[in-house]
Amino acid sequence: MTARGFDLWGVPYDGAANLGWPGCRDAPARVRQAPGWMAMRVQEGQVYSSDTQSLHAYPEDALRERGDVEVVAHDLMATLEACAAAVAGSVREDRLPLVIGGDDSLLYGCLKGFHDAHEGSIAILHFDAHLDLLDESRSQGRYSQSSGMRRALELERVSARNSIQVGVRNFNFPSSRRFIDEIGLAQLPASQFTRLGVEAEVKLIRARLAGADHVFWAFDIDVVDPAFAPGAGAHEPGGLTSRDVLDCVRLLAPLCEGFNIVEVNPLMDHHDMTSILAANLAFHMVVFGQQPAHPP
Repeated sequence: MTARGFDLWGVPYDGAANLGWPGCRDAPARVRQAPGWMAMRVQEGQVYSSDTQSLHAYPEDALRERGDVEVVAHDLMATLEACAAAVAGSVREDRLPLVIGGDDSLLYGCLKGFHDAHEGSIAILHFDAHLDLLDESRSQGRYSQSSGMRRALELERVSARNSIQVGVRNFNFPSSRRFIDEIGLAQLPASQFTRLGVEAEVKLIRARLAGADHVFWAFDIDVVDPAFAPGAGAHEPGGLTSRDVLDCVRLLAPLCEGFNIVEVNPLMDHHDMTSILAANLAFHMVVFGQQPAHPP
């Protein structure tokens, strides 16, 4: 079976981050600096994983650097369209898009491109502290960092009943709860994740994704507890650990055909620990996502 290849795109845009702290526009450049430490360990097309105690293939074209999407600083919709075009272009070249944002409004841009370039139903695997289901507000409009999941679920072939939100926690809008009930969207709160552990959670996630033709993984770095990822657009205590999310990527990468990491904020970071975590997540996706699998 031919190994899958990934395209790395940066989207240096945080114009929709009107809540929390701005600064995510600097993340693509900072995150790109970290994978060198991992890539330097590739020898003769292989890399050794201490976690799995195994050698894993890492061919020369496993990760193709595509540079930054041409964002428009004061035009959110133009930026979302540019992001969508980049993602769609990779899919049509039979590559898997791996996008580093940028703020979480990009969830919609990534899903639109993924949706437009694929046939069949699409499930969203959404790792986030927040629901991102706000329909509209006077302060944020309809296409904001708080509305990306809501807008993505409106795309024609996105299946809410195969999609799932993981790591959500603390408080949110009652209107979002009503919307969840209306469309049948599943959630695995961070509190439940802690009780069950990674392997049990992954089993539940796989069961939920089953039946969709394609899976896109939208990953907001604030799903990770601020103790492990202080460089985020917003802090929500009680999140997943860095070990949790690295293990999730290792186990779920074969199911996914697209991946984004958003809300990494170097201006709020401590010694680049969040950017380094994001780079590790991306590298794990490439290593463990080369061979496709299908939800059971």
